[in-house]
Amino acid sequence: MLAKYIQEANSDYLRIRQRIPLGPLRTEVEYHQAVSILDAIVDEIGEQETHPLADLAETLGLFIEAYEDAHLPFSDSSAPDILRTLMEEHGLTQAGLPEIGSQGVVSEILSGKRDLNVRQITHLATRFHASPNLFMPDPKRSIKRPSSSRKRTASQR
Repeated sequence: MLAKYIQEANSDYLRIRQRIPLGPLRTEVEYHQAVSILDAIVDEIGEQETHPLADLAETLGLFIEAYEDAHLPFSDSSAPDILRTLMEEHGLTQAGLPEIGSQGVVSEILSGKRDLNVRQITHLATRFHASPNLFMPDPKRSIKRPSSSRKRTASQR
């Protein structure tokens, strides 16, 4: 009986693997395919943690993260550092990113006084043709904030 389930699972898994790189990502092509699929899944499920595809999104995200940690130069950088580097590479000033906010907002993001929100992350990922994961806060990375900074309330944001 168990052998039958294993055989069916193998068949199902192979069918899924033909469409989704659901395993360790070994090439840049697999990486970009996985990022595109994850973006589509996230668009589909939104904030629904109980959506049937939520576990798939989380698993795919882990494979993407492992690939990025091993192959991408920004893996240990904070979102402000990554944004600063991309701005320099593309010759952008703080005023050159109106899709994420005014020059003042960009300045606060670069200084670590303000975190990127989901809308801003989406715009940056699109603009720089990068994974949104690149701009997501990473709990393993600690962003040092100036000691004089204070938390803003929701009404101040």
